[in-house]
Amino acid sequence: MFRLWAKEFKDNRMIRDTVVCDETSDTRTHKIFCALEKACYEFDLSKPIWLNATVSEFKLHSKARFYQDNFVDSIDFDYLEIQIIEE
Repeated sequence: MFRLWAKEFKDNRMIRDTVVCDETSDTRTHKIFCALEKACYEFDLSKPIWLNATVSEFKLHSKARFYQDNFVDSIDFDYLEIQIIEE
C-alpha cells in the first residue's frame, strides 16, 4: 500500500494534514501525482508546480515542501509538505 502524508504549516505549526492511500498498481510517480492532487482537492488548493529544487529534495528524502513560489494562487500558509510514509 502506498501512503502519502500532506501537511500545511504556518508559523512552524501544522495547521492541517491528511493521509492519502493508494492501492492501485500504477507507477510510483503516478501514485505521487494522484495523491498530491487528492490532497490539494481536500485542502481546496490549486496544484503546485514542481520546481527543480522541489524535485531534487523529493528524490533525496521522499519529502518535499511547496512554498508560495510553487503556487500560482496566493496561499494563506507558509508551505505545504508532502512525505511518503509507506510504499
